Amino acid sequence: MSVFLVLGSVISLQFGAAFASQLFGQIGAPGATALRLGIAALMLAVVARPKIRQETIVLGLTLAGMNGTFYLALDRIPLGVAVTIEFLGPLGLAAVLSRRPRDFVWVGLALVGIVVLGVREYTGAHLDLIGVALALFAAAFWACYVLAGRKVATAGLGIGGLAGASLIAAALTLPYGLSAAGATLFEPRILLLGTLVALLASAIPYALEIKALRTLEASTFGVVLALEPAAAALAGALLLGQHLSVISLGGMALVITAGVGAALRRAPAPRGTPARRDADLVLPVPQ
Repeated sequence: MSVFLVLGSVISLQFGAAFASQLFGQIGAPGATALRLGIAALMLAVVARPKIRQETIVLGLTLAGMNGTFYLALDRIPLGVAVTIEFLGPLGLAAVLSRRPRDFVWVGLALVGIVVLGVREYTGAHLDLIGVALALFAAAFWACYVLAGRKVATAGLGIGGLAGASLIAAALTLPYGLSAAGATLFEPRILLLGTLVALLASAIPYALEIKALRTLEASTFGVVLALEPAAAALAGALLLGQHLSVISLGGMALVITAGVGAALRRAPAPRGTPARRDADLVLPVPQ
């Protein structure tokens, strides 16, 4: 059951990103970022009292950077490609923290997949290099988010810490979003779609993952999380008409394989040994 909860979180997150990209033509990527983070912050503030600490400030900075650069990338390259490139962030971090040679092999395999993706995109044309660069920045912010989020988790700040960080991220992105979208940001139809994005990309994934991680081992969580590029490709094809080429799907498969291999890098714990929990190894991944 827990695996299906995480799978539901992955699918919800990527469909939320697909809906967010539909806002770009009306309020731009900065407006969509500000709207999603702002509504999500309000939702979390209702659930838990926001806590502002040094750790939450750092987490808020990484949330703003990760979401801002990712949405800007989505405005230039297909959803499945953007998520695949962004996945290099946590994958590379896992290899660096592990320092095992075989973990660098997985990162190398993922890099090969990214190179394959760079050859052709779904239309057969070359990928937008600025979009690729923005996705790489998002990958770096994702790795920073994992480290910052771990600090918040181990400090015992919980959902209140996440709520505080989300408020900071919303405050950082709102001025840029307003400058790009203006009063359009507050039109009822735009607010309704923004609420849908916040639900699919924040509220639902967080709730499902928190429930799943109570019983799910970190390695299993990582395997399911590695399916994010595939879920993104599915959402892009169904909602945005972004049909990837066979070459791009092959590159994506290499990155997914690398993610699964990295997640399974630890040997199973002996019987009777408690499983390590999410505060130590994995965290929900907002995009």
